[in-house]
Amino acid sequence: MTVSRQDFEDAVAAYWGVKQTQIEKSVISGAVGAGTAGAVRGGKHFDSIAALLAKFFLDAGYPPESIRITSGLALPGYYRPQKQWDVVVAYEDTLVAAFELKALGGPSFGNNYNNRVEEALGSAVDLRRAALADIYPGERPWLGYFFIMQDAEGSRTPVATARGALPVEDIWHGKSYQDRFGIFCQRLMAEQLYDAVCYVTSSAEDPKPTELVDSLDWRHFSAAITARITYLRELGLPNRR
Repeated sequence: MTVSRQDFEDAVAAYWGVKQTQIEKSVISGAVGAGTAGAVRGGKHFDSIAALLAKFFLDAGYPPESIRITSGLALPGYYRPQKQWDVVVAYEDTLVAAFELKALGGPSFGNNYNNRVEEALGSAVDLRRAALADIYPGERPWLGYFFIMQDAEGSRTPVATARGALPVEDIWHGKSYQDRFGIFCQRLMAEQLYDAVCYVTSSAEDPKPTELVDSLDWRHFSAAITARITYLRELGLPNRR
């Protein structure tokens, strides 16, 4: 059975369901720090998305032990020894796929916006450089990035750029955090830092995902995953002996 659009929408809805439950539990226990830190530390809110991505590879015949979503997620880097990814598929000497699953929520979107940008860049650059150093001996590693932006007034409202020593690109003027992240994700793809990016906005009140950029929608993302699986199948991976 293939992964469907409905599977994708259900997984995003489940993300919000789990995250809201974690916030409520954290409030009760008094464990919430600033913002939504309590929910993020819960570590389970992306389980539905991770399981959805794993299904692509299970259905394609990869052995369960080659697909990691809870442990064994550390991959070697170049500028640091290892880095944890969120979903890893490794078969024989090939990194079949590695996914980063990230989100940005309110109420203060600006607090973590730059952190999310720097995390995505750092993870990809580190692993790509490691591949150039032959740290990954098999086929070229394939990287995916899945991002959920909370749909709220704070993420939809245009944000002013700070006055700096030099002017910023015109493209950034009058853009909201939702718009900014769309530009960022398109540039991740243009620079080939990631092989596929899915960027959606959603909320607990209305979990149905909105895809602001056609090239970053679920259709393109799932097609890219399928293409990776097909490419490696033509090369004999996984070996079904």
